[in-house]
Amino acid sequence: MSTFTYPAPAPSRVLRLPRLSRGGAQVALFFLAYLVYSGARYFTIGDLGDATNNAHWIVRLEDTLGVGIESAVQTALSGTVVLWALNHVYLAAQLVVLPGALWMLHRKARPHYVLLRNTVLATWLLSIPVYGLFPVAPPRLAGIGMVDTISSQTGFAMDSSLTTSFYNELAAVPSLHVGFAFAIGIVVASATSNRWLKVAGHLWGPTVALAVVATGNHYVFDIAAGMVAAAIGYGLGALVAKGTKAVV
Repeated sequence: MSTFTYPAPAPSRVLRLPRLSRGGAQVALFFLAYLVYSGARYFTIGDLGDATNNAHWIVRLEDTLGVGIESAVQTALSGTVVLWALNHVYLAAQLVVLPGALWMLHRKARPHYVLLRNTVLATWLLSIPVYGLFPVAPPRLAGIGMVDTISSQTGFAMDSSLTTSFYNELAAVPSLHVGFAFAIGIVVASATSNRWLKVAGHLWGPTVALAVVATGNHYVFDIAAGMVAAAIGYGLGALVAKGTKAVV
């Protein structure tokens, strides 16, 4: 009886997506999350009139509490190298330091990376409804005598059509600049044994808080709200990291 050998099946020509490395998967996760966050924030842009009224309410509240220091801080630092440095701190906080801290922690301290990652994602989600329900114009747009020092001193136009296509100008509350800065500082300081890096971590939050006020981008109220939002996000992130086997 003759035998017949069947040929091996031809390789499938179906398009296969490349496997992502662990680092690549994390980048993809953040990119997708940021797209969702940005899209949601874009669709929750409030009315400028409402945002200005809410800003004036915050100013009156701060004056009542005796913490309305924004204009005084900007005036005191005007024309100094400190304000020049704070302009660049504001720009670097979200564009350089946040991704840099996540990258470093992913390489050197995975459990701390997971905690910071979960904090950022949870805080983004918590902030979106606030932006929609309570739009707030930043001091530089609220007609209270403060100027946009970043646009005037760095060449980075905060109010250009290109720039504003990437962020919601009327989302001053909460200040995620400050909330994330404190979260980064706490996580980095707890992840390292280097004394100077610990000091830098503990100083990062207060430095960014000063920057957002001096540059006319946030009120003291926003700082408090940002810290509360990040603290809740931090707690949720810790619960998720503890209760699940995180993918890192």
